[in-house]
Amino acid sequence: MTVAPEDLAEYGRDWTRVYDPAPAAIVFPRTTDEVAAFLRLCSEHGVAVVPSGGRTGLSGGAVAANGEVVLSLARMNKIFPVDLLSSTVRVQAGAITQAVHEHCAPLGLTWPIDFASKGSSHVGGNISTNAGGQRVIRYGLTRNWVNGLQVVTIGGDILELNGSLQKNNTGMELSQLFIGTEGTLGIITEATLRLTSLPIHTELFFFATSSLAASLELLKHTKLNGPFTILTFEYLTNDCLESVLKFSQRKSPFASAAHSYILLEVECAESAEQKQKLDEWMQIALENDLIVDGVLAHSHEERNDLWALRELVSESLAAQGLVYKNDIALPIAKLDEFATEMQALLSSNYPHLKLFLFGHLGDGNFHVNFLKPPQMEKSEFLDICHAADTEMFETVRKFGGSVSAEHGIGLLKKAALSYSRTPAELAIFRQIKKALDPQNLLNPGKIFD
Repeated sequence: MTVAPEDLAEYGRDWTRVYDPAPAAIVFPRTTDEVAAFLRLCSEHGVAVVPSGGRTGLSGGAVAANGEVVLSLARMNKIFPVDLLSSTVRVQAGAITQAVHEHCAPLGLTWPIDFASKGSSHVGGNISTNAGGQRVIRYGLTRNWVNGLQVVTIGGDILELNGSLQKNNTGMELSQLFIGTEGTLGIITEATLRLTSLPIHTELFFFATSSLAASLELLKHTKLNGPFTILTFEYLTNDCLESVLKFSQRKSPFASAAHSYILLEVECAESAEQKQKLDEWMQIALENDLIVDGVLAHSHEERNDLWALRELVSESLAAQGLVYKNDIALPIAKLDEFATEMQALLSSNYPHLKLFLFGHLGDGNFHVNFLKPPQMEKSEFLDICHAADTEMFETVRKFGGSVSAEHGIGLLKKAALSYSRTPAELAIFRQIKKALDPQNLLNPGKIFD
């Protein structure tokens, strides 16, 4: 355990940097039994607990702002041998996402949950937020790739849920309760993860497009006519690219700026015939004005450079100051209409907010980011952002969207939950919470009060 001020500040927050951390202490268990013993003590004495992983979350879900004890899973980072017969691997909750990838890759397998923070994020956090990332268009969300869980309740009971079984039709699948509920119902300590084969061969394109509408038409062309399987279809505006280029001292792959850009990764065969098919597909896109320019990575170094143009967006913005983030999901067919209304709203009512728009276009997910102007006070900036949220979320609801696509609710989006969930749904949420955590000690104040 530690109460050192620097540790309290570090482990009491996540990447949002909106809330001031104020935990009472940080504990670092190494085993599930230690987690269970600690939670029993917390239950007996009414001590609130905030579970902590890699703290890469963007909704305040791992923030301890009210004297809670932070339970860090950082030292529970074991990765066990891969079970080749079942294509699964068991890991502790503190295992780093990228470390799982590296553990499985020599066997030709992967856990296909992939995002920019994979070098820091923990598997337990990925599961507790049902994380998405760059390859959702191909593989879906984290939930799809969790076979079983080990969970500790606030009373110290250790639940072994489903293990490595492929089939278990014996009533409620309780493990699903703990996926995406942000540590509010129990503490995930171990997980059995489903694996899949690594792509045999991939190609990476970076396209310049004239508009969001053109980007969506490119997505349609890619889905209908592409001689490949789509792995990633990422979108960013020119403002986002300029931020990355300035931050990383890179040069744009294009001679002139465009409205927006698409990073497209595909799985395909490696042959002269396949290359010809790719060239023909790209030529059709050019002839139909779906793209204005494009490059294809020809080396590992070029791949890394192109990926950096997308993956460094958040980091480049954070380097400039306080960033306010929204994580919105919409029906893909409504993305352009939503973006048009949102930009008109911002221009009319919130001209001080500079929009940086990027995200996972292939699965309908926009990351809406506002950067605090240097001369504006933090409190004023947050007040303006919250006011903008109210109007923007009405538009999200109108188009049948969600106020949180993959980041979760945490503290940051708690007030907005009613835009995506009905009163009846919220009542069920609270009933489940009361049944599993009657004293409201597990990550209190997250998702709902």
